[in-house]
Amino acid sequence: MIRKTKFSATVRREGKWYVAQCLEVDVASQGRSQATALKNLSDALALHFTPPIATRVPKIMPVEVKLRAA
Repeated sequence: MIRKTKFSATVRREGKWYVAQCLEVDVASQGRSQATALKNLSDALALHFTPPIATRVPKIMPVEVKLRAA
């Protein structure tokens, strides 16, 4: 069953690119125009909500980040 869902997005210009970011889900994309950035964001959101089909067990790796104290 396919269901359409609406999300909110912001679009901002960064140099020659437009960056579209979904406000409800941590997904973003880019394009050379606002329309392309939003289309790419729509595609990225569709992929985000597609269940994974693993062909092998993923390897989970730790990531360490140094942060300054506030």
